[in-house]
Amino acid sequence: MIFKLVGDGRPYPEHGLSSREWAQIPPRQVRLDTLVTTKAVLDLHSLLAKDSTFYGDLFPHVVQWKGELYLEDGLHRALRAALHQRSVLHARVLEVQD
Repeated sequence: MIFKLVGDGRPYPEHGLSSREWAQIPPRQVRLDTLVTTKAVLDLHSLLAKDSTFYGDLFPHVVQWKGELYLEDGLHRALRAALHQRSVLHARVLEVQD
């Protein structure tokens, strides 16, 4: 099992963080098997593209809400880590309150 659960959508409240605000959160290690995805489908062209991690943040974005870790952005990075037999990923984790 790669992820804890494959979800479809964001069950947590809107946080409204900009890319610049995400960049202020220091990355930390997160186990892949603790993540719940917010996308059920991934385009293989995105996963296999050589420059797929060139644009945007280097670290996936994870939202912690009600004790769960939701992978909001960076599904292709997480899958690449799993394909390389890694069980952890460096990600920016935002804690959202109710």
